[in-house]
Amino acid sequence: MKIEDGVLCADERAALALRRLYSSYGYTQYKMNKFEEYDLYVRNKDFLISDHVITFTDTNGKLMALKPDVTLSIVKNSEESAQKKVYYQENVYRVSGRTKAFREIMQVGLECIGEVDSYCLLEVLTLAARSLQQISRDYVLDISHLGIVSAVLDGVGATGEGRAALLRCIGEKNRHELARRCVEAGIDGEGAAALEQLISVYGEPTKTLAALRPMLSRYAPAEMLEAFSALLTALAHTANAPAIRLDFSVVGDMRYYSGIVFKGFVDGASTGVLSGGEYNGLMQKMGKREGAIGFAVYLDALERLANDGAAYDVDTVVLYDGTADLAALQAAIDGLTRDGATVLAARSKPNKLSYRRLLRFDEKEGGLYEVDA
Repeated sequence: MKIEDGVLCADERAALALRRLYSSYGYTQYKMNKFEEYDLYVRNKDFLISDHVITFTDTNGKLMALKPDVTLSIVKNSEESAQKKVYYQENVYRVSGRTKAFREIMQVGLECIGEVDSYCLLEVLTLAARSLQQISRDYVLDISHLGIVSAVLDGVGATGEGRAALLRCIGEKNRHELARRCVEAGIDGEGAAALEQLISVYGEPTKTLAALRPMLSRYAPAEMLEAFSALLTALAHTANAPAIRLDFSVVGDMRYYSGIVFKGFVDGASTGVLSGGEYNGLMQKMGKREGAIGFAVYLDALERLANDGAAYDVDTVVLYDGTADLAALQAAIDGLTRDGATVLAARSKPNKLSYRRLLRFDEKEGGLYEVDA
């Protein structure tokens, strides 16, 4: 067992592993302040997971906010360049999905800003899958393409409020409601069938796209389909391919996202622990001419996984009494901790601590021996 496995909690272990992963691909760490002008978040509130923001008035009278998001700050402070690849480990301040109260949450992620080519897309998606793998051996990365979804909606004649309602149905995979909304929006049977097929067929990316190709070819540009197909084919040759799925129900706000969008899930977490995509719309809204793709890992979602592989507060409790030889006791404990195990030495058995085994130190009995817990 590595030392960090014994002394760090689940989110800290994950953050350390992810930083190592991103650094190995040449991403450099981005550091930022704890707060930004509140106006930044007001103008882009639809990009945020929650519109609840902690605010305060600065000494100059400006309304400031403790940052609920990192990507907005990175984009705001980015300068035009050929390409920028950064990762971050920052605390954000938002309402926790579990407690429904404000919390300081550690968030890790990366951004690729600038000239985002096909390799950049492949690299970011690969790193997203490998990020999930660092957290759990049982994980899934669902990938979608908002450009294709938008093209299908355009092709079937979805507009205005009806379009927004249909997009919600797609995101929820609600086929019954989708059919009803199609009737309300005046979409014909062929169009309704196309939308239903879009959310009914999902799975291994290349096979799924091939199954949907006849329908998609009627609506989406051939160049877009070919580029997406080439990306999925490249992903199929990566080590993480078995855990990657094509799922067009993964959608985001089309005012910000375009092209590739994705979400990541791990066994034991009730919600997604990773999300990201191409956010060229956000770049344009903030006056940037560059492209961008990135993702964030929400480490607060790992709280329920904290006991996976770390079922005890400490590995071993060592009991001793006042007659123990101090040097011999210290040597015995050092021997237990040499390989990274965690050990608590105590005069009596702890009441509110979980441990794997209970030992007693007694020189007359040969040093350490196991006793009933």
